[in-house]
Amino acid sequence: MSHATNPDLLNRLKRAKGHLATIIKMIEDERDGLETAQQLLAVINALDKAKTLLVTDHIEHHLEDVVGPLSREAREKLGRLTDLAKYL
Repeated sequence: MSHATNPDLLNRLKRAKGHLATIIKMIEDERDGLETAQQLLAVINALDKAKTLLVTDHIEHHLEDVVGPLSREAREKLGRLTDLAKYL
């Protein structure tokens, strides 16, 4: 499976897209600004998580292209990059 077509990534992005459509409707309906801002923050957080997933999948995919299949130990060490990727 390509890292670009990871089902988890696609699901996260589709949920964020739906949520964003709801926010647009909230703005059109002149809903409360605080409520709208809270929903915007939820979308931003969802997109940040999707970005982290994309970056870590991308790293793992291309690393395996270079060095071949990763051992369990190497995958565990690589998992630490997930923690680092959230700051990108």
